[in-house]
Amino acid sequence: MADYEIHEHDVLVVGAGGAGLRAAIEASGTGVSVGLVCKSLLGKAHTVMAEGGVAAALANVDPEDNWEQHFKDTMNGGKMLNNWRFAQLHAQEAPDRVRELERWGAVFDRTREGKILQRAFGGHTYKRLCHVGDRTGLEMIRTLQDYGVHQGIDVYMECTISKLLKDGDKIAGAFGYYREDGRYVLFKAKAVVLATGGVGKAFTVTSNSWEYTADGHALGYEAGADLIDMEFVQFHPTGMVWPPGVRGLLVTEGVRGEGGILRNKDGKRFMFDYLPEATKNDYASTEEEAKEWVDAAVAGKQTKARRPPELSTRDNVARAIYEEVKAGRGSEHGGVYLDISYQDSERVKKKLPSMYHQFKDLADVDITKTPMEVGPTMHYIMGGVRVDADTGESPKVPGLFAAGEVSGGMHGANRLGGNSLSDLIVFGCRAGAGAAAYAKKMSSKPTVSDAEVKTAIADLEDPFSRPNGTNPYDVVKELNVCMSSLVGIFRVEEDLAKAVEKLQELKEKAKLVGIKGEKKFNPGWHMCRDLRHLLIASEAIARSAQFRKESRGAHSRVDFPKTDPEWGKYNTAIFHKDGKMQVEKSALPEMPEELKKLFNKKEPAHA
Repeated sequence: MADYEIHEHDVLVVGAGGAGLRAAIEASGTGVSVGLVCKSLLGKAHTVMAEGGVAAALANVDPEDNWEQHFKDTMNGGKMLNNWRFAQLHAQEAPDRVRELERWGAVFDRTREGKILQRAFGGHTYKRLCHVGDRTGLEMIRTLQDYGVHQGIDVYMECTISKLLKDGDKIAGAFGYYREDGRYVLFKAKAVVLATGGVGKAFTVTSNSWEYTADGHALGYEAGADLIDMEFVQFHPTGMVWPPGVRGLLVTEGVRGEGGILRNKDGKRFMFDYLPEATKNDYASTEEEAKEWVDAAVAGKQTKARRPPELSTRDNVARAIYEEVKAGRGSEHGGVYLDISYQDSERVKKKLPSMYHQFKDLADVDITKTPMEVGPTMHYIMGGVRVDADTGESPKVPGLFAAGEVSGGMHGANRLGGNSLSDLIVFGCRAGAGAAAYAKKMSSKPTVSDAEVKTAIADLEDPFSRPNGTNPYDVVKELNVCMSSLVGIFRVEEDLAKAVEKLQELKEKAKLVGIKGEKKFNPGWHMCRDLRHLLIASEAIARSAQFRKESRGAHSRVDFPKTDPEWGKYNTAIFHKDGKMQVEKSALPEMPEELKKLFNKKEPAHA
């Protein structure tokens, strides 16, 4: 009898968040056999933590909205470093994907006319975010899960994939283990879709859940795919800062979208001082104008007033908060104050129920009466596996697909709030369709090498050969300190060089980690695998940040503070060659003339 289970599918989807579920549903709908692997329990994906809404130009609240403006906002937010085709497809298809969720049973908040309600978010010209209070991601997962389980999809829960398997240059399957008892499992598949999310656990303070250990980034890289834009790490401006046990827990941008005000310890509304010259005309210049906008939003009325400065893009707001704290104007616990207590308490509870309970239960703060203490938290990575926008397939590894946060290209140098959830369903759908089409075209099943499987098992068994080896948790702590202190919001050559050097040292330490006991219920064993993946992603981030000698979007170089037009022509691409990680410039695809013309049109008045 083999030392591992064997399952065969046409398409294997790794990750059961919004992108993975949508990919599995789409692939299954074409008639192919689909397996869905999730690291946690089904329904516990990190997508449930996305609160503010899903961005789609439905034009239910602001009739002037359209896909062209959504496309422009996305490109401008990404500082024009986005792959234009991703941004175009996303803006065009997001409305249909949201209406699809509605047909499948998603319960959205409603306008008086019964349409899906939409709210404002940073960087979006119009009120565009379809929402369910501040629990939108939870509703999305509930809907996709309920719909998906009836499609004949085989689900493998609490299962971690440790290696992608290949037949020559193309994908042949994946190997992994069940977290509960360490049983090994081999998946033979014609196509694999990576939908594993982000890399947040590489940093000390993050809004990301425990699953976000860069699994898909590392698996794709090790299989031969390129990673692009890895220097662009988004620090969400508002995470909880107190108490310490919940530091970094997300405070949705929806608070600011509903009129929340940012103030320093002196009571000053500081965001007026941090608006870049290029965008100053987009935002209110006085408290009175900002109040006019909020009053109109609360009343559900149109207004020509410009948006409050708190709705600037996330990279700008995060840097502003960082600067205020650094200058000694921060709150008691090292953040700033976010205040929505001036509004009617019942409206706050209705619009932001999760935030009300989160602060009440975890910090004993009533946000209807008292400001929240917030500060930047590592939230999202714009970089990921390079794939084709239309199909989701890696150009280097046939049969390998990716969607969601693990893929790169969609968001450029900075993601707009709300574009993550629409990204999941638009490109999850496309990757699922692409993988199914690829699998159907294959005339024969790929062959899995016994040698590859033996190597995968040996890699997993290795830490048990050193019962007195280095504790993997100690290495992860060192990694967290390295990334947070040297590759954080502001970067400089000296720090980045130290980070790259430190990461080489940690890679050597990782070879010496050891585990006692058995595989059953052994979190230290899981951490050994997570550490390997985190080190790959961290090195990719540090090397890319060192390579890009300019400041753009979420990448801020103190020693290169200006945005360089020449760098705007390139992505950074990470790949491995001769056993080492390499980085190079990769030319952005040329945008068609008809899309370029959109940027010559006069910007509309903000709603």
